[in-house]
Amino acid sequence: MISYSAGPTDAALLDETIGTNFERTVSRYPDNEALVDVPSGRRWTYAELNAEIDSLARALMAIGIEKGDRVGIWAPNCPEWTMLQYATAKIGAILVTINPAYRTHELAYVLRHSAVRLLVSATEFKTSDYRAMVAEVRPELPGLAEVLFLATEDWARLGERADLVSEDELRCRVRSLTPGDAINIQYTSGTTGSPKGATLSHRNILNNGYFVTDLIDFGPGDRLCIPVPFYHCFGMVMGNLGCTTHGATMVIPAAGFDPAATLAAIEKEHCTAVYGVPTMFIAMLGHPDLADCDVTSLRTGIMAGSPCPVEVMKRCVNELNMSEVGIAYGMTETSPVSCQTRIEDDLDRRTATVGRAHPHVEIKIVDPDTGEIVKRGTAGEFCTRGYSVMLGYWGDEDRTREAVDADGWMHTGDLAVMRDDGYCMIVGRIKDMVIRGGENVYPREIEEFLHTHPDIDDVQVIGVPDERYGEEICAWIKVRAGAAPLDAHAVREFAAGKLAHYKIPRYVHVTDDFPMTVTGKVRKIDMRAETVRILGL
Repeated sequence: MISYSAGPTDAALLDETIGTNFERTVSRYPDNEALVDVPSGRRWTYAELNAEIDSLARALMAIGIEKGDRVGIWAPNCPEWTMLQYATAKIGAILVTINPAYRTHELAYVLRHSAVRLLVSATEFKTSDYRAMVAEVRPELPGLAEVLFLATEDWARLGERADLVSEDELRCRVRSLTPGDAINIQYTSGTTGSPKGATLSHRNILNNGYFVTDLIDFGPGDRLCIPVPFYHCFGMVMGNLGCTTHGATMVIPAAGFDPAATLAAIEKEHCTAVYGVPTMFIAMLGHPDLADCDVTSLRTGIMAGSPCPVEVMKRCVNELNMSEVGIAYGMTETSPVSCQTRIEDDLDRRTATVGRAHPHVEIKIVDPDTGEIVKRGTAGEFCTRGYSVMLGYWGDEDRTREAVDADGWMHTGDLAVMRDDGYCMIVGRIKDMVIRGGENVYPREIEEFLHTHPDIDDVQVIGVPDERYGEEICAWIKVRAGAAPLDAHAVREFAAGKLAHYKIPRYVHVTDDFPMTVTGKVRKIDMRAETVRILGL
């Protein structure tokens, strides 16, 4: 059997814009709680949130924001972020979501590249002084007509402009939009070269958010704790749009991820679901507050962003009460999810795989060199096609053609294996694969094995240069609190007889932290460089 599969099509795609879909939810569930901001104690029903969104949409029209104009948002998670997401969608402005961790060089690049006309920004967050950074880059950006800082007088003044545009004018704008219109530009991390602006449509992200939560059986009674960042698909698509397409409640536990705040929000707001990358779940499971927190309201959630270790998944089911937790796999360029486990899947499918093809999505595994579909059980590049594939990289046809072929297949750069049952396992990045003495070694397999060591809290495996074998295996390890120190000898002894000799790490680096992107993805490129420096390779 070949490594090709197509997802179910029994539930129709939503053929409408985000604004129209949101208003349909409002008419069905006007009194349902739509949004809760735990830090400030503010909360909105669907009717109340829609009124605020409409007011903001009219204010944006009043300052001259047209369909297709780019509006940037540079802020951590907050209610105004969500309101701007839906207000720009209603007026057809393209929301450019900017990573809160960016500094001046990256900020200037994104604003210039997408020609942002209006920037909405926080004043500060953690160690970032956003006002100072905006002031520094603004002289180089003649196209940036206006900057509005949240929670200041200029934000309040914007609200006062709403009365200059009538409800009829807003209705006319909403009706002029189509599901295929671009509505969002998300910049994917520039680990190689400058960041690329994945351009996404109403159809892309509305449907993906809908099907992600549909597969975890979401309904109007569900309450989702969203500690993942809004500027990323995980927060704004799988989180916000996942909720609003089902009349569920969005719960913001904190401006940025904080394990204690997340656990407290789950208890206080009786959340039925929580999202996170594995490192977030590891932080919650290891937090001293967990023992005193009532998390029995939890039923489900999504773990995504990077592979989930088996032991972590088992603990989420047992200690966080997430019996119906799902695993999702995707990338920004595919809105984001292409594969997801189902709530009835057994633990093996939810830990060994990233699930099977999403509704209305095709997937295939191909030989990276020839492009031919490989047999099931054979590793190759994961490719996907369907409504979810981005419109393209903003202003970059060449890079778009490199990623999306003439037949519409998105080439992900991820190495995957499709099992006989159609479920897929991600075994690494094509660039992460280690070739040791001619043997292909997939770091994920070694990481899964080392997670079974009782003293290891987390582990990442990389390849480092070696004169004899070309590459050697190195494991970066976080040791559990209170555990005995680990060294390379102890790790090799643990693996002896259980892993093939060429998969056993030659080097072990014990660390407190891995270099991370703000979305919780480990930067293996930085780990490699640091290992080369430490070992003098």
